[in-house]
Amino acid sequence: MEELLLEYLPILVFLAVVIVLALLFVVGAYLVAKQNPDSEKLSPYECGFEPFDDTRGHFDVRFYLVAILFIIFDLEVAFLFPWAVTLGDIGIFGFWSMVVFLGVLTVGFIYEWKKGALEWE
Repeated sequence: MEELLLEYLPILVFLAVVIVLALLFVVGAYLVAKQNPDSEKLSPYECGFEPFDDTRGHFDVRFYLVAILFIIFDLEVAFLFPWAVTLGDIGIFGFWSMVVFLGVLTVGFIYEWKKGALEWE
């Protein structure tokens, strides 16, 4: 059992060094940095001017829908690159698996398009 635990010793040493360095950097930055807050530094930041509305304002749900659609189709592209690189190695099964995957995503895209989810009024 001791031999097994000794294999984890370098990891524990590494974690200890990382924690000590992180704390040292944070404390060092706090000590070295000039602490001189003024009204500009303490003011809320919103595109360079004072906030004009309540922070609990409502966002349109279409914003979230477009963001989710972007993530979904961005991941589609992320899957296409490794597939294209290994296409010669994965054979006909890999090719048709990706065709089915792209077909499902295309059907979903057409559905969202027909429902008007991509139109911003």
